[in-house]
Amino acid sequence: MPVFTRFRQPTGKNDDLTDEAPTDKKPSEDPSPNNESPEPPTASRPIEPAAADTDEPSTANARTLEPTPTDDEPSTDDGPNDPTDADEPSADDQPFEPANADKPSANDRPLEPADADGPSADDRSLDPTDAGEPSVEGRVLGSADADGDEPPQGPPAPGDESVTGGAGGRESAEGGAEDEGWRRPYLRWALTLLAAALIYVCLQMPNTLGNLRLREFVRLPAEAVIGAAVLLSLPRRPRLITAAISGAALGALTVLSVLDMGFNEYLGRHFNIILDWELLDDAQSYMQDSMGGSTAVLLTIGAILLAVVLMTLVALATVHVANLLARHKANASKGALMAGTVWITCTAFGVQIAGVPIAADHTAGVVKVHAHRALDTLRDEAQFAKDAKADTFGATPPAQLVPDLRGKDIVFTFIESYGRSAIEDPEIAPGVTSTLDTSTKALAKAGFHARSGWLTSATFGGNSWLGHSTTLSGLWIDNQQRYRTVMASDHLSLTKVFKKTGEWDTVGVMPGVQKSWPEQKYYGLDKVYNAFQLGYKGPKFSWSTMPDQYALEAFQRQVHGKERDKPLMSEIILTSSHQPWAPIPKMVDWDDLGDGSVFKSIQKAGVKPADIISDSTRSKQEYGKSVSYSVTSLTQWLERYGTDDTVLVFLGDHQPMSRVSGVRASRDVPISIVAKDPKVLDKIADWNWTDGLQPAPKAPVWKMSSFRDRFLTAYGSTPNPSK
Repeated sequence: MPVFTRFRQPTGKNDDLTDEAPTDKKPSEDPSPNNESPEPPTASRPIEPAAADTDEPSTANARTLEPTPTDDEPSTDDGPNDPTDADEPSADDQPFEPANADKPSANDRPLEPADADGPSADDRSLDPTDAGEPSVEGRVLGSADADGDEPPQGPPAPGDESVTGGAGGRESAEGGAEDEGWRRPYLRWALTLLAAALIYVCLQMPNTLGNLRLREFVRLPAEAVIGAAVLLSLPRRPRLITAAISGAALGALTVLSVLDMGFNEYLGRHFNIILDWELLDDAQSYMQDSMGGSTAVLLTIGAILLAVVLMTLVALATVHVANLLARHKANASKGALMAGTVWITCTAFGVQIAGVPIAADHTAGVVKVHAHRALDTLRDEAQFAKDAKADTFGATPPAQLVPDLRGKDIVFTFIESYGRSAIEDPEIAPGVTSTLDTSTKALAKAGFHARSGWLTSATFGGNSWLGHSTTLSGLWIDNQQRYRTVMASDHLSLTKVFKKTGEWDTVGVMPGVQKSWPEQKYYGLDKVYNAFQLGYKGPKFSWSTMPDQYALEAFQRQVHGKERDKPLMSEIILTSSHQPWAPIPKMVDWDDLGDGSVFKSIQKAGVKPADIISDSTRSKQEYGKSVSYSVTSLTQWLERYGTDDTVLVFLGDHQPMSRVSGVRASRDVPISIVAKDPKVLDKIADWNWTDGLQPAPKAPVWKMSSFRDRFLTAYGSTPNPSK
């Protein structure tokens, strides 16, 4: 029989009955949630019950208006088929309600018929167990849209002051959410900008302090463009791995650039990734002597931590930027293409800002330089080992070596950091040249005369042993690997020549040596007096273990002044002019030197290294004073203890660091030969050296490695190359 359905208009004023055509199958009087559509009827047409064998609702039931409940309707808490409800209308009187459709509360907004977001009839299933089908309550309150967004929550429960706020709780909650939402994107953008800036700075980091200028950071790095293109083309996991490794490598390259700065500043050359790691230990020892043990340890730990943190931060920054590029892949790809086009255009037209090209490939260039330097080092090692075996005087019989110096006491002395700048730099030279003039006159009064010239050192600013070995071996030794090769070879050193003749006792005075010194064998020294064997009881002067005046007096007392059967050949290294040139010793009466305790008050009253280490002007002033002190100590020793048979050869091992000598300073060092016997100087007359202790600016300049052979030839040695 026909089923009558009554529904209430949205206005709630009129109740109309609408006849409905009977269906083939009578709906159950106790509808279950499985045979009723969850969609409420529309106001425009009556609901036709779905056929039992049909899974899709009819198009007539596509949209319905939810009736506005009244007080005589059951609440949403009661089920539609609850027999215990006294107010439940009978089947004939009850308005037709879809099965499993809970009544909305009075607070719920009716669904608008023209809701464009509502699902179509073709999209909904009659099966309410479908997890994707929203309930009537969900649709009334604002069910999930087609994009899967969460529906808004229903009205808060009474008394829920966390939302309503009671006395302002809502305002507080909304204000906190607004503040958090305002801060979050700004923090993300700030983090992104910092990450990008860190990567950019590392890509453009110069390797010399002179180039550490703002204009170096206004370039467009090709590596950034290529890196962005590569990261955009990779899937997620390879992208993250590549970004992390690339970032860590960039951080490590930045550390190398910082090392380059330090080596250029102190040694006048770049850092060699094959050879120079062991020099870091010497740098740590230098800091310990100059600044104290605790400060040196803290600085060393800080430097290591800084390097690790830098590599980690750059790696994290690269990963962060890579993820950002992936999230905005379309725009990032366009940006990379545009940047690449700009780079190519700037390269083609040579666009520059303040003389610096806009298009840059600085990082690639640094990698290329380090790679070439490493390969050259490996090739050089093999070639130099062959060169060290060839020796012009290697097979010369002992009787044919330095016959013109037989019977003479020969003293080879190196003055630390005594370079051309000490004589020619206008801020340093006045004090040094005055000392040289005064010493020349004093020596002449004592019967000594001198000739002076220039040698170009194999090192600069440090690594003094490279200068010593280059002078005495006749080989160009400008790195640690060459030094090790020569020390392990049979190549004849100049000092060993005198031992080979059997006519001289040989001795070394090394106040800077504080541990075992295996080089003694190569230099052919019978005895070496190190820092602990000269009887010194006074204070250290920064890196220098003792004043030069004391070292020379100890040499006289323990070695030179003693009776012997043979003449003496000595190698002496003077250290008082070693950086940081503070504090500096002062000359005292030679008879008052004693065990060196007299220098305690001088050291205590001297300038502290921290006072001048960052001040270029004061460093120059103190450097000049230290050179004057060393020269004065040596020449006064010669005046006091020199004999008719004493021959003194003294020279600098290298120029001082570039902060003192200048960025474009040469590697030239002065060298002088002093003797009483005029025949000694007559043998070098054809060298055209300058008379006196100060070489003229245009005096001959030789490579330091050429001195050995010239010296041996001048004093009668016969060349006989080794096979």
